[in-house]
Amino acid sequence: MAEQLSLTDYQRGLRARILAAPTVAAPPPWRPADRHVAAVGGLLGVGFAADPDSGRDLLLVESTNGLGLFDTVTGERLARDPDPAQPEGNDLTCQGIGPIAGRRVPMAGLDGGGLHTGTTGWSVYVVGPDWPHERVLLSTGNPYTGGAHGETWWHIFHSRHSELRAAGFSPSGATLVVATSSDVTLWTRA
Repeated sequence: MAEQLSLTDYQRGLRARILAAPTVAAPPPWRPADRHVAAVGGLLGVGFAADPDSGRDLLLVESTNGLGLFDTVTGERLARDPDPAQPEGNDLTCQGIGPIAGRRVPMAGLDGGGLHTGTTGWSVYVVGPDWPHERVLLSTGNPYTGGAHGETWWHIFHSRHSELRAAGFSPSGATLVVATSSDVTLWTRA
């Protein structure tokens, strides 16, 4: 009779495998945005909207310093509002600015909400084997059930110095974002 691993042995092995995985670049077709989105400090949340003219993904960033709107391919800031109007209650949306003014954008971050964790052929996982230093894994399969690091899953981000706020894909699936309390990292396959 074959010996079964206890759940705790499985958990220890999985934890060790994730802890041993170095941070690596996201695999093709993913690439970083052309320009790094500047550290924002006091980041509260992020949300995606489509550019009304090109249809390209835009990222709305809410921080204690206001709102910023970024092109997800170039990383260019398209609009900024240092003093946005605060709506009554918290419906996990923000009023758009710049080319998306007049639209409410669903947000994910400190107050809750969520981003897409999967898109065609790809998934994103947030894991905390040494919490609070969370890691973001990009995967073509399930990193918990097999496959080697660098073949079916990649450790693409390690939150060592700031608190993770949100990680996930845009509704189009063309952009992946990781937002911490002080920084935004973007990858695109557009």
